[in-house]
Amino acid sequence: MKSIYIVTGACGHLGNTIVRKLIDRGETVRGFALPSDPAEALPAGVVLTRGDVRDRDSMRPLFDRQADEQLIVIHTAAVISIRSRLTQALRQVNVQGVKNVVELCREYGARRLVYVSSVHALPEQPGHGQITETDEFHPAWVKGAYAKTKAEATDYVLRQAEAGLDVVVVHPSGIIGPGDYGENHLNHMLRDCMTGKLRAAVKGGYNFVDVRDVADGCIAAADRGVKGECYILSGRHYDIKELLELVKEQGGNYRIRAYLPVGLAKLAAPFFQLADKVHRRQPLFTSYSMDTMKSNDHFSNKKARTQLGFRVRSMKETVRDTVSWLRAREKPKPAEGHESHKQTVKAAG
Repeated sequence: MKSIYIVTGACGHLGNTIVRKLIDRGETVRGFALPSDPAEALPAGVVLTRGDVRDRDSMRPLFDRQADEQLIVIHTAAVISIRSRLTQALRQVNVQGVKNVVELCREYGARRLVYVSSVHALPEQPGHGQITETDEFHPAWVKGAYAKTKAEATDYVLRQAEAGLDVVVVHPSGIIGPGDYGENHLNHMLRDCMTGKLRAAVKGGYNFVDVRDVADGCIAAADRGVKGECYILSGRHYDIKELLELVKEQGGNYRIRAYLPVGLAKLAAPFFQLADKVHRRQPLFTSYSMDTMKSNDHFSNKKARTQLGFRVRSMKETVRDTVSWLRAREKPKPAEGHESHKQTVKAAG
């Protein structure tokens, strides 16, 4: 039976990395992205549908299949936020969007759904106790709006598994790496460090993992994950200073003068956010991100390593490749190359 892979959030950092890996191994891939998402993120051969996960009907072209075809869905689409406030859009995308995907999987008889949750959905253990997989999730057990939406959606998905749907859940930690056309908060920080715009940083850190390793884990979960099981796709703890020192090794205009204690940075967070709003930049320092820096990030990826063959590369390699990719993005692209690329991504629906 022919397999068709559906990747939502296909132009996102993780989504486009998954798509590229699937295309490289010869799979048939359908991508789903917002109308405003950059098609340049996708390789040749992808059938792209534009829409919104909040609009179930806009996703229907993805699920159309013949009797001899099976659908494997990898749902990465989400609003990732380091803000504390729960917005309507955050909940609609991260919770209702998941429900829409689940309902379409049922309606069209999808073979498997891989739901990309987050380590933020996992209840934090006191102190530095190791955090492992669980099958119990609740918004009240986690802090922050993003974490609460992920916990609610993960609980919903696992209940659908109990009702018969073939679902596997993965929990990535902080994703970093090349191929980020939307510029997530971590890559934003690396770029600002590389270009000399970042003058101060925070002394804390978190558990970071390469996007390419997470993509491999998602595909492995689709191929051989156990129905109804969760898998943590984490790296290890890195101080922010450790990451930025790796950027410094790659050259560039490193101009950091101070590393602020988390407590002081948290007090200053409202002023940073105000400045970012005035300059229309993504915030790097928020109260929630500061709390995350102090949280327990001792995640165990043993289950993923044992059952999925999950492996993590060195952060030195990750930062080197990310800096190289960011530098390449700064250079103008030849017009003819851009046009030829646009012609290779097919629009569907």
